[in-house]
Amino acid sequence: MDLEKPPVRPPHPEGCLTVAIRVPVRIVVLVLVVPVRMAWDALTAAGRLLSRTVLRPLGRSLRWLGRALFVLPFVALWRWVVVPAGKALGWLGHVLVVVPARWLYRYVLTPLGHGLARAARAIGAALGWLYARVLAPVGRGIAWLLKGAGLLLAAAGAGVFAALAWLGRYLLVVPARWLYAWVLAPVGRALAWLVSALVTGVGAVLYWTARLTVVLPALALWRWVLVPVGRVLAVVARETGEALRHAWRIAGRISRAVGRVLAALLRWILVDPVRRLHRTVLVPAGHALRKHVLRPAAEAARVAGRTVRQALAAARETVRQARADLRRTLLGEPVPPAPVDRREPAGRGTRTLERSTTALTKD
Repeated sequence: MDLEKPPVRPPHPEGCLTVAIRVPVRIVVLVLVVPVRMAWDALTAAGRLLSRTVLRPLGRSLRWLGRALFVLPFVALWRWVVVPAGKALGWLGHVLVVVPARWLYRYVLTPLGHGLARAARAIGAALGWLYARVLAPVGRGIAWLLKGAGLLLAAAGAGVFAALAWLGRYLLVVPARWLYAWVLAPVGRALAWLVSALVTGVGAVLYWTARLTVVLPALALWRWVLVPVGRVLAVVARETGEALRHAWRIAGRISRAVGRVLAALLRWILVDPVRRLHRTVLVPAGHALRKHVLRPAAEAARVAGRTVRQALAAARETVRQARADLRRTLLGEPVPPAPVDRREPAGRGTRTLERSTTALTKD
């Protein structure tokens, strides 16, 4: 089943102003952008070369130097000074603080606390007896008296409140309601109507004044001045942006071509001769130097080192034997340690049921 292709829309027609602005703007922008793009590409290549040949090795050297000067001394200080000092301080704190505090808690504070707890329980029992036998009956009598007095006062207060409520109703509420219904409400409605009419008239006058003096001139300025100028500026800005993008792309191609030419010249003038010199002169010379000088020197150094190590080992063994002979001459033979009876069998025979060799079942 063939899919139908969507219809191709015709290009949007461009005005004469757009066509007249496009060509000179692109020419001017291309002339201005090409040096900038070439300088940018040169700086980018120089930055990459600098980063690869200088900054990265310098960073590795600084990292190694910082590790050697700061990290390793602090690690050694922590491992060989701070940690032993901390352990010593912890032991001193345990001996000087924890052990005395534990002894004080166990032999002083705990018995004292038990005594205070017993005294508190005795005082609580006495207070409970006093509350149950003395204070509670007295409190109940006082509460009964206060309840009776409260009932009398409540009855008297209810009568007085009812009398005052009746007087207030007929002396204040009824006259105030009549005054509001027949005097204040009609006067308020009349004043509200007058204020509404005055505000409506003033609002209408201000609306038409503002419309004629501000809105209509601003609308005319927007429609006949700002909109056409904005359209022209939008065309200029769009064409300038298009010209910048087009010029930047073309300048990149030009800069790339110039870079290829310079790279080829540099390779022909410097890199190829140096590579040829390295391949035909330095590499054979290095191989010959390694084969005829460095390897024999390294082998001789290894043999000399092996001989020196053997001589040092023989000297150490001689010194050790001389020290042992001197110790035996001055102090005599060392006394062998006394055998200790561990109630274990001396032989290496296998333990069986017929032959018991343990400490508990040994005959």
